[in-house]
Amino acid sequence: MRSPVIVVPEDCEQVLLHVCCVPCSSAIVEWMLGHGVRPTLFYYNPNIWPREEYDIRKNESKRHAESLGLRWIDGDYDHEQWRRGVRGLEDEPERGNRCQQCFILRLTVAAQKARELGLKYFTTTLASSRWKSQEQIDRAGHQAEQAVEGVVYWDQNWRKGGLQERRNQLLREYGFYNQQYCGCEFSWRQSQNVKQSKNDT
Repeated sequence: MRSPVIVVPEDCEQVLLHVCCVPCSSAIVEWMLGHGVRPTLFYYNPNIWPREEYDIRKNESKRHAESLGLRWIDGDYDHEQWRRGVRGLEDEPERGNRCQQCFILRLTVAAQKARELGLKYFTTTLASSRWKSQEQIDRAGHQAEQAVEGVVYWDQNWRKGGLQERRNQLLREYGFYNQQYCGCEFSWRQSQNVKQSKNDT
């Protein structure tokens, strides 16, 4: 018998869901609630720049969680610490080594938060973004799992099972703020370069 596209771990009734933004999280949260899994939403994204952009995404995430009656936790915003964590990788392209290090930093903190809350499983909405590498995210998730004893990374491609289409439906239906770049100043600059190249052609 063919396995379903999305598989819930056998004993998983609660999970820490690392949330990057509402567009990426809405369909995943909806799916989890419809399949007997209650997520605790952990918003930890010190990579986002500038602070105004961070606050917009954070407030949208909080509003979404509150509308569903879900627990929402605000992680610390220390962009300078994040910059130190990716030092030397500033000129890496998107999906390069800087992104890999960024995922490791954020998912390790997510794993630590899961352990702190007594939650066995953690996963992330990062894997639903069109800007991200599924392979890089899963590598970071498993590295975080190994670094933090007692937690398990729920390795899942959240673009499957119709969730990518549902994400776009929910985005239109609720008018969520939809950012046009990954988050950090380096991805913003790359997005601006792409726009400029298109304007020049």
